Amino acid sequence: MTEQTTNPADLTSAATASEHMPDLLGPWTLMWRKFRRHKIAYLSLWVVGFIYLLALFGEFFATSDIHETNRRAPFAPPMGIHVTTQDEDGGRSFLLHAKGLKLTLDKVERRRTFVEDPDKIIPLGFFVKGHDYKLLGLIPTDRHFFGPVNSRDRVYLWGADRLGRDIYSRIVMGTRISMSIGLVGVAMSLVIGVALGGLSGYYGGWVDNAIQRLIEFLRSIPTIPLWMGLAAAIPLDWPPLQTYFIVTIIVSMIGWTSLAREVRGKFLSMRNEDFITAARLDGLSDAEVIRLHMVPGFSSHIIASLTLAVPLMILAETSLSFLGIGLQPPIVSWGTLLKEAQNIRTIIQAPWLLIAPGSVIVMAVLALNFLGDGLRDAADPHAN
Repeated sequence: MTEQTTNPADLTSAATASEHMPDLLGPWTLMWRKFRRHKIAYLSLWVVGFIYLLALFGEFFATSDIHETNRRAPFAPPMGIHVTTQDEDGGRSFLLHAKGLKLTLDKVERRRTFVEDPDKIIPLGFFVKGHDYKLLGLIPTDRHFFGPVNSRDRVYLWGADRLGRDIYSRIVMGTRISMSIGLVGVAMSLVIGVALGGLSGYYGGWVDNAIQRLIEFLRSIPTIPLWMGLAAAIPLDWPPLQTYFIVTIIVSMIGWTSLAREVRGKFLSMRNEDFITAARLDGLSDAEVIRLHMVPGFSSHIIASLTLAVPLMILAETSLSFLGIGLQPPIVSWGTLLKEAQNIRTIIQAPWLLIAPGSVIVMAVLALNFLGDGLRDAADPHAN
């Protein structure tokens, strides 16, 4: 017998080659690297993260209590922020402040209007004291990220409504309701859509026919009359939490149908693949095959679809509340704030009631759509 000897030079070259071999990247790492190259989507991720940060710490970022009224400031216009002030000797010094408002009589339009009062200086600062609240509903505090240094002063960064309530603070607090309805509605749509779509595509036959006819029936019903009928069934004396939950269910009634059809199509294309057949022959149950092999196979696509569904949920809640069949005061959401701008005379007198919440809704919806587009392109292996 001849002994095989190993050449030390071969071992050295093999070790060197193994050191220079690139690490194998998982699908999620590849998806993240591809997503980061999508500049608009990557920027939108930060915007969406900031919006949800506002929703989580709304009381901290609000400058005043959202239910506090001021009969001296109905329809007060937005206040400008100034960084310098004039000294008595004519010089200028740095001071972050806003100038107060005073009422004047407009003789042309014969109505009272607000004008800036140069003599009333309202110093502004960061981490100032204000109204009491509980941070995250647990920690009692009175610190706010930004606001007037003197807690007795009032500053209206985005104007006030007909009761003198601060629009900026109400929009910040309304972010919690509107954005959480999008998440909760999408979560419910995910469960229903994946479950029914998966059953439809995996089993086929009469199960597929029954589920698809149900989807077609729901999609054939006009959306607004359906929402109106469901919202009319909500008792007026229900507490806000129950109303919020029911409105979330109403918004989710239609949202799951598109996802269910996408899941069904994926399951139809995957159920006869070799690895699915091998999993069945290995003794796995149908539920295990779906949960362990089929759903993870297109989980990235589901995430992208759900991200695109969130702005639709937000717009649905806004539309319902604007029409008066969704959330109602004292609940504060973007839709209930837009409802304040239903009167044409009110819009003429106080256009910020429409511009402020409308701009926030447009920004949030665009950011979520750009984020969803970026995730969809990153999850598609054939996209450039």
